[in-house]
Amino acid sequence: MNLLEEIITIGACVLATVLTRFLPFAIFNENRPTPKFITYLGKALPSAIFGMLIIYCLKNVKVTSSPHGIPELIAIIFTALLHKKKGNMLLSIAGGTILYMILIRIMLQ
Repeated sequence: MNLLEEIITIGACVLATVLTRFLPFAIFNENRPTPKFITYLGKALPSAIFGMLIIYCLKNVKVTSSPHGIPELIAIIFTALLHKKKGNMLLSIAGGTILYMILIRIMLQ
């Protein structure tokens, strides 16, 4: 990539970032109510993204070879229990990830 292409790429990234940050405030200002579809997306997408993360994380698990998916299963159960107790998705994902990394380190030694 030459300098002009790099400048164009950076400019496109900056424009896309600015548009995605400020456009919703321009479209859905405080004078108009938020459409029901957008409210629905705000409630449904976090769960859908969480489900997609689970599928993505489990796509390469081999139950026929060591460690047989045991760290993944323990981390999923821990994540679900942590989320049920605390109700914080970021804490649940971080806690499950940290536990999984510890379990993988222990079981692969």
